[in-house]
Amino acid sequence: MLWFQGNSIQLAKCSFGLFWRNVSASKTTLPVLTLFTKDPCPLCEEAKEVLKPYKNRFILQEVDITLPENSAWYERYKFDIPVFHLNGQFLMMHRVNTSKLEKQLLKLEQQSAGG
Repeated sequence: MLWFQGNSIQLAKCSFGLFWRNVSASKTTLPVLTLFTKDPCPLCEEAKEVLKPYKNRFILQEVDITLPENSAWYERYKFDIPVFHLNGQFLMMHRVNTSKLEKQLLKLEQQSAGG
């Protein structure tokens, strides 16, 4: 019975921690992950699937490089999509590098938390 109570207490702490993290996250601005893409782009679709587990940690903004207003991006990335920028800074291209993404998201989350 003590073991069960100990686990219940631990479980309650974890649940509260997750709750508090979600409340705290809602008060902070999420980073913006920009996906430079075009239609069709099978690699972009594949990349978006890989990103799904991280979707609550950033805002995904897609930029269609074939639109006239994005011609500068088209000239820059026409042979390299998908390309990703995080908060306006180049992050990666061709495929999602999950370890690089995780590292940068953690860095931004720690800065946002003041630590």
